[in-house]
Amino acid sequence: MSAATPTLAFDDVALRLGGRELLRGVTLALAPGEIVALVGRNGAGKTTLFRVASRILHPDRGEVRVAGRPLASFSRRELARELAVVPQDVGIPFPFRAGEVVLMGRTPHQGGLGFESAEDLSRARAAMEAVGVAELASREVTALSGGERQLVLVARALAQDPRVLLLDEPTAHLDLRHRTVVLERVRRFVEDGRSALVVSHDLNLAARTCDRIALLAEGRLLACGAPAQVLDPSTLRATFAIEADVLPGPDAAPLVVPRRASPG
Repeated sequence: MSAATPTLAFDDVALRLGGRELLRGVTLALAPGEIVALVGRNGAGKTTLFRVASRILHPDRGEVRVAGRPLASFSRRELARELAVVPQDVGIPFPFRAGEVVLMGRTPHQGGLGFESAEDLSRARAAMEAVGVAELASREVTALSGGERQLVLVARALAQDPRVLLLDEPTAHLDLRHRTVVLERVRRFVEDGRSALVVSHDLNLAARTCDRIALLAEGRLLACGAPAQVLDPSTLRATFAIEADVLPGPDAAPLVVPRRASPG
């Protein structure tokens, strides 16, 4: 892959399900070393786009490419080495230990017999330490809080060692400290030329941690650019149907302050 080749690219991706157009010609590319936030109202198509990228759903039109290669050409094992997904929350019905769940991220890199190597164990341990959950390794995931489970899923994705991370509301269940820890870890993840696409409803957090923000509305990409470029009152009105003020924050990043709706 050349330096100019996007790590992940959506080219005119469209999808209709159940008579509804969920995606309407989405074109978006992630450059090596970049974090892009995908934001929009509930039902805008964000999770659908993730499912297309992870090949759970197949588009009616358009193409998805990873490192310049069409998504459809990857075997499941190959794709798992290139792309890891952190869902909003996933029910794990069996009482796996947290360390076992993280070690599952190493499965695409293991041999045919599926035995973990010393490197697999080391990478899983390092991933748990990176997000601050090493002490949970021996605990059953069914006994963890929602936030703890979310951190375990982030660690599993990091242990997978992919080229691209897809994170669907990765900080939704986390306290302020762990939100910062996760996003700082994602920033370190992309430093060597990898990329991350992050669904977030927290515009202010996205403005401070992501290189670009992509605004999705009714399955269409309305705008994509640096936070200061796309977070303006008119674009927020079109995306979220809200009135908001955008102020310069103390760190110079934009600060979005929604106005209170009028009574009645």
